[in-house]
Amino acid sequence: MADTATTAPVAAASAASASSDAPPFQLGKPRFQQTSFYGRFRHFLDIIDPRTLFVTERRLREAVQLLEDYKHGTLRPGVTNEQLWSAQKIKQAILHPDTNEKIFMPFRMSGYIPFGTPIVVGLLLPNQTLASTIFWQWLNQSHNACVNYANRNATKPSPASKFIQGYLGAVISAVSIAVGLNVLVQKANKFTPATRLLIQRFVPFPAVASANICNVVLMRYGELEEGIDVLDSDGNLVGSSKIAARHALLETALTRVVLPMPILVLPPIIMSMLEKTALLQARPRLLLPVQSLVCLAAFGLALPLAISLFPQMSEEKEKPSGRERSNQGHRENPDGVASWKLQRGGAVCRVGECSED
Repeated sequence: MADTATTAPVAAASAASASSDAPPFQLGKPRFQQTSFYGRFRHFLDIIDPRTLFVTERRLREAVQLLEDYKHGTLRPGVTNEQLWSAQKIKQAILHPDTNEKIFMPFRMSGYIPFGTPIVVGLLLPNQTLASTIFWQWLNQSHNACVNYANRNATKPSPASKFIQGYLGAVISAVSIAVGLNVLVQKANKFTPATRLLIQRFVPFPAVASANICNVVLMRYGELEEGIDVLDSDGNLVGSSKIAARHALLETALTRVVLPMPILVLPPIIMSMLEKTALLQARPRLLLPVQSLVCLAAFGLALPLAISLFPQMSEEKEKPSGRERSNQGHRENPDGVASWKLQRGGAVCRVGECSED
């Protein structure tokens, strides 16, 4: 029987000859180059594509079978690279890469925008009461927690207490800051009612951003003490690094701050201008639908932009200390500077998943 390592290239050659439009298919690899921002942006547009929510069970089975045929070198003649990339996109959007089980639709990365937009609209509703502020902040953090857990790295099991700790920390910080800022704004007598209302519209951003940072710190603070995995240029594990952990934590926190910025800042600015138009003043019932469309557009643009900021695997050259490297498989350059590839989990999605590593 032919080995997979030898049969897969044969299948790849067959697919490549059948299609010249798409790049040569590579099983388990991103379709677009991850070294450039544009390549990562295109990659994540595929991951969050909401059209995969409507894939039928039959189409999913066909996609999985097509990839299995490619893997074992039994691909039928005429299959194109485009068909293979499409099959991989479908499988990665629906099935968890570690457990191979279907992810509940609202918690898939492709469902993040459709199911998250109503929550964003709720966060930005004007004239909110104390109860509504608490409710929308809690619902937002609950949705985020479910998405993170559903797409977690199942190869490295984490105790449930770790997720609960991160969830509670995010909820408490978000609710506390949102309620506190609203109270401060309401008690600020120097603001006119119109100015007070405008300021209150921006309260969700610092609340959500601070909650995101709190969640990252609570979920990953252990990495600062233990370090994270460091790989060489061939993908071999050579040890762990606290320096890499600091870089990863900083980049993850920055991504979590950038992500809600256009989602929670742009809509209030745009709506404050649209509300002055004759159309919306004459038809106030259109305010909510228009705000929903604005939030949807901002969300759809912000998510792929934010998670494309940094590559999943960061490369750095540094002189590691003895405690930050493995004695096995470590190779140094002639100048004494080791080339390490820093593995960064958390805020960005690997192929088909977005996890709290």
